[in-house]
This record gives sequence, structure tokens and C-alpha cells, in this order.
Amino acid sequence: MIDPTPPVAAGPTVSPPGPRLVDLRSRLHQEVGKVVVGQGDALDALLAALAAGGHVLLEGVPGVAKTLLAATFARALGLEFRRAQFTPDLLPSDLTGTMTLRDRELVFRPGPVFTNVLLADEINRTPPKTQAALLEAMQEQQVTIDGDGHRLPDPFLVVATQNPIEYEGTYPLPEAQLDRFLVKVVVGYPSVADEQALLGLARHGLDLSAADEVRPVISASDIAAARAEVDATMVSADVAGYVSAIVRQTRTLPSVEVGASPRAGVHLLVAAKAAARLGGRAFVTPDDVVRVATMVLRHRLVLRPEAELERFTPEAAIANAIAAVPVPR
Repeated sequence: MIDPTPPVAAGPTVSPPGPRLVDLRSRLHQEVGKVVVGQGDALDALLAALAAGGHVLLEGVPGVAKTLLAATFARALGLEFRRAQFTPDLLPSDLTGTMTLRDRELVFRPGPVFTNVLLADEINRTPPKTQAALLEAMQEQQVTIDGDGHRLPDPFLVVATQNPIEYEGTYPLPEAQLDRFLVKVVVGYPSVADEQALLGLARHGLDLSAADEVRPVISASDIAAARAEVDATMVSADVAGYVSAIVRQTRTLPSVEVGASPRAGVHLLVAAKAAARLGGRAFVTPDDVVRVATMVLRHRLVLRPEAELERFTPEAAIANAIAAVPVPR
């Protein structure tokens, strides 16, 4: 347990008016649950990323509802959703947009990146040049075409997917781009109960009958309030030091060649704030940090070749780093 003395505020000390993030979570789970079964952790990660202004990388085998989750999530939020299928022949302009001739004048034709929720499907199947086209959009929330900047809608969330078992013909994301994702969520197979519930959903052929019943349950003002609430979450000096110590510890592990970056520390703290709010609390505890550490750090660590040969994993390295750092009391 942490010291019950009031933590140091990281921003305003008063929570903003409007529904709490934990209440929005309840609404969202109920609505998305009409279509998607057994992906509560992934849904929480999407909501936390939206509230924190980050992006999400979903990794899982085909058929575990990654695309359906992203589309239903956007629908339940009343946000515009677009899907870009990343292929080896996809050009940067296919994603960001191009200048076209219309009525004898050059006008900008926006690409699919101009949306609120962009599903970058199988992002590791397109060449690095096209992958890099997302970097500016993810970091600056704009794209530059012919020297002119074009702002993206707000909110803007990239949900990228990749298949962990099929590597032929793929282009692994460079560390610089992986570092832009707030969290990486491994979407696994459902439990026995969830899979049976999934088979029991009403369908029209292969299409889910309830898909058209999903309605927006969260407004734009709710999203803005959720962001302000996360910003207002209080963090004690001890917890902030705990975050820093875990991140620094990853750089000293013998199994790790490249540890977590300073940006990873910032992302870990913000994700912990969102986790605290999802739990109904206005301050961050060490448990919140541990709860999100694997999602935030697993895609940022580069293991040594000998560790990979021994089938050591980033998740194991993160566990070792957490175990080596004393928990604040």
C-alpha cells in the first residue's frame, strides 16, 4: 500500500464535470458486448488509448475479432471509422491522400487517414515507406502533402493489427514506429465459455444480427471529459519514481539489448493514469503501473540474440524488471 498522504497532482486537482471514465467504460462494454465476446481487456486498452491520446497495436491470429472490435468500438463512440488494408503495393499517397485535378484546379483529395478511428490492418505487410507515412499522423496529428500541412480530425486513434505467426512477405515495424504506440495488446483465443457464447449469437448467414443494433453511447463531450479526467489524475512522487525505476531497469537486464525509451516512461505513466480512472480512482497506485506495464513496454524492448534463442520473451524481461524494483510503501 502507498502512503495515504495526499499525492502530488499532475495537473488540475479537481476532476472535470461529466461522466467518469469508469462510467463510460460500463456503457461501452455493454454496447460492444452485443457483438464482441470475451475481449474486455482489449476494449479497455482502446478506451484508455483514446482517453490518453495514444494509439494501439493489436497482435493476434486471424479470426479473433480484431477488425470487428475496432469497428464496433468506433460505432459505439459515434466516431468515423475507416479501414486501410496494408499490402505490399500500398503507396503513402494511398493512405494520406493526393493532389488531383478538378475543374482545372489542383485540389486535395484526403486519404483514409482522415478519420477518427483508422484501422491499419496488417500493418507489417506494407513496405517501410508506407509505414512511415503514419509516423507524422500518429505523432503530430497531421499529414504534409506538397509542403502543406493538413490537420487530422480530433480525436484521432490508430488501431494497427498484425499477425504473429505469418512472417513471409512482411516488413517488421522499426523500433522508432513501435515506440509511437501507447500499448500493444495480444489478442488471444477466447475462453471455452466465451467461445460458446460467441457461437450462440444470432446471425444472418455469416453476419451478426446485432451488428446494426450497436448505437453511439458516448458523445464527443464525454471523450473530452475523459481526457481531462485522465490529465487530472494525481501521481505521488513515489509512484512517479517507481515508473522511472522500472523503465530504467529494463535497460540493465542482461537479456535486453535495447531497453525502454524515455518516451516509454511517459506512456507508462499516462497509461497508469487511465487505468486508475478505469478503476474509479483519482490517483495512481503501484498496482496501476504494474497492471499496464506489459502492454506499454512489450513492443519497445529488443532482446539479445542469445536470449531469443533460449525463447526468452519481452514479457519475461518486464516481469524481471518489475521484480527488481522495490514497491513504494
